Amino acid sequence: MNLSSLPPPLRPLPYALKWCLIAALVALLSGSASALFLFSLELATRTREAHPWLLWLLPLAGFAVGWIYLHTGRSVEAGNNLLIDEIHDPAKVVPLRMAPLVLMGTVVSHLFGASVGREGTAVQMGGALADQLTHVFRLRPEDRRILLMAGISAGFSSVFGTPMAGALFGLEVLAIGRMRYDAIFPCFVAAIVADQVGLLWGVHHTHYVMAASAPVTPWTLAAVMLAGLVFGLAGMLFARTTHALSAFMKKQVGYAPLRPLIGGIVVALAVWACGSHRYIGLGIDVIVEAFQHPLAPWDFLAKGVFTVISLGTGFKGGEVTPLFYIGATLGNALAPVLQLPFPLLAALGFVAVFAGAANTPLASTVMAIELFGAGIGPFAALACVVSYLFSGHTGIYKAQRLGQAKQHGPRLPPS
Repeated sequence: MNLSSLPPPLRPLPYALKWCLIAALVALLSGSASALFLFSLELATRTREAHPWLLWLLPLAGFAVGWIYLHTGRSVEAGNNLLIDEIHDPAKVVPLRMAPLVLMGTVVSHLFGASVGREGTAVQMGGALADQLTHVFRLRPEDRRILLMAGISAGFSSVFGTPMAGALFGLEVLAIGRMRYDAIFPCFVAAIVADQVGLLWGVHHTHYVMAASAPVTPWTLAAVMLAGLVFGLAGMLFARTTHALSAFMKKQVGYAPLRPLIGGIVVALAVWACGSHRYIGLGIDVIVEAFQHPLAPWDFLAKGVFTVISLGTGFKGGEVTPLFYIGATLGNALAPVLQLPFPLLAALGFVAVFAGAANTPLASTVMAIELFGAGIGPFAALACVVSYLFSGHTGIYKAQRLGQAKQHGPRLPPS
């Protein structure tokens, strides 16, 4: 179609129609895959809780998944970072095997008791499935970038039930300080439709109740910003220690399947020593508790340690739900210190630690509004932006690039 023959207001029409079709297909694939994943994850979690002895098989499960990835999944082992790299520098279509491998690996991790999340799995499935449409539609490299971003948005949206945050995550996660607005329409279409596809399959997302808030006063705003600083440091610490342990294990243990075997032994022994399964799996029940009553002040630290060991030694999953746990329990612990309601600070920690660790303050702010209501908006924006500002330039995604420094002033060494 000759665009110049159309009236100026209608010239975006072919673009919109094209991406409506492609993004809807991406959403159908990603939303359906996320539904299958969430149902599998729920079954795995119930099975583990009913049979606690499965934890002692975690080392063998880790070895098995590591062996499978070593022999069939080397090309997709980078996970989310592979998708981000392909968006920045398109080279070749992401192998379809990424989707079933990460689905299998994550479900096994949860079945036997690793402390991992789920967003990484949904994002990788969404990106891998979306990229298969590259050949179907014979897309140019520039369009393929947008296709992958739509897949990331659809995966994030459908696994958490937050379509607006999912769309923004796909746009924001690629580079610190920069967003690609040429992909905004496909990302929003894919995220919104993928969420609806999941709901049609019968997916039910956890409902978090923030029963108490606070008025906007000078002290409240100052306290929220102070909490945001702490949340940012927590996110930075999580990202750095996870990367450091991963690098250490790769240097010290040459045979990849042995890394999760060792990690599984450490996690199983740590659970036995603690006498509690509180810090493994997703930990959704503990996150819900953080909105209901004061918790032990060390919950956030214990979850962080278990998750760093699990991810740093090679178990498959994601970082985001553990970050929600860390943030909610850290906010719960800060509430009496800052004299704010613990449900409010639990909600702010839930999104702000993630904002700092992933360098996605806008997606995190919108997620807070989608999960907890519009009233939290001003507080969430402050907490997430301050967390982002103080979390350094190294996040949980190593392929994320620095588009623009977080503050102006004298040039600083990389954080």
